Order: sequence, then structure tokens, then C-alpha cells
Amino acid sequence: MEINMKRLEGKVAVVTGGSSGIGLASAKRFEEEGARVAIAGRSTKTLQEAVNTIGNGVLAVQADVAKLADVDKLYAEVSKKLGKIDVLFVNAGVAKFAPFAETSESLYDEQFDINIKGAYFTIQKALPLLNDGASIILNTSVADRKGTAGTSAYSATKAALRSLARTAAAELVGRGIRVNTVAPGPIVTPIFGKTGLPKEAIDEFAKEIVAKVPMKRLGQPEEVAGA
Repeated sequence: MEINMKRLEGKVAVVTGGSSGIGLASAKRFEEEGARVAIAGRSTKTLQEAVNTIGNGVLAVQADVAKLADVDKLYAEVSKKLGKIDVLFVNAGVAKFAPFAETSESLYDEQFDINIKGAYFTIQKALPLLNDGASIILNTSVADRKGTAGTSAYSATKAALRSLARTAAAELVGRGIRVNTVAPGPIVTPIFGKTGLPKEAIDEFAKEIVAKVPMKRLGQPEEVAGA
């Protein structure tokens, strides 16, 4: 007798920042586990590439989580085409590195707008669509507890996400909604090329980080998705 091992059969999963990196790998894993999947991202081009990668009718919505109207648009599409949500992966984020003394207001605001404001309202606006017993996962980072030079604003957003997860869990426990975080170490994703650092600095930064990793290598998005 054939046994269906798909744990998410009949479930709906939504992934922000789902067009690349950890988000894409996770969306693909959710689909493989039987879920109907919606992904959100800022780039129409990378969204289409993600759709081609995931396949099987994935819903792609162009949305910037820092813009609340875009978050509303995302959930309107999800509600219309997929219905209620069982899994919400709050993954959208950016990383821009600079020394503390040289961090500009715009660099600070961009990271807090996307990483924490975006996450906060991604969860809040999902509440009417979340099934009781749903699962919310926030993508934080080991940076939420490690002090790494040159990452002050980024690390602060990740620490804020960890705190948000705890308070959200306390508020939503009555509905049986679980709120957890995944805190990856250094992962090979496109975000490394968008930090604002020159390639030589990125390579040196990665080398320093890898030296502190027990396995002495960068992780892969699929390893996080498998968690």
C-alpha cells in the first residue's frame, strides 16, 4: 500500500521574499510537501524565474513588504485564489553593511522598514486569514545575538525579529498558532551581493565568518528549508 508522506497536503503556505535564496528554497520545499504556495517579492523578473523553478501553479505576487498597501494586495490575492493560510514564512529581508559611525539614515531606514516593519505588518495583516493552529516562521539570523563589526543596523533588525516572535507567540497561543524563528548562519544567497560592500570586502567578510563556523563552509538555502 502506497503511503502519502506529504506533510502539507491540502495546506496553504505563504512566503515573503520567496523569489530567491532561502525563501525560494523554502517555497519549493513547501510545494514538494504538498502545499499550495504563494510567494511575494519585489522583482517581477525574479518572481517569474521562481515560478518556473517551483512550478505546479504557485501564486506569485509582486509586493514590497515595506509598503503596507502591497501587503494588503498580497493577502487579497491569497484570499481570492488560495483561501486561508496554514504556514506563513516571514522571510523578506535585506542586509546592508557599514561601520557604525558611517551608517546613514537611509541605510538604517531601509533595513528597519523591510526587515522589521515589513515583518510586523506581514504578520498583523495575515491574522484574519490564518487558520487556528497555523504556523508562523520568522527568518532571523545568528546576527540577532552575535556582535559582528559592520553590521549594527542589520543585526539590530534581526534581534527585533527575535523579540517580535516571542511576543507574537504569547498573543496568538490562544488560537493555537505557533510562532518560531529560524536563525541561519552564513548562507549562500543573492543577499551577499547586495550588502553595499565591494566584492573584495564581501569575500574577506565571508572568509572571517566561515572561520567561526564549525563545518568551515557557508550553508545552502536548501539546508535552511529542510529545517
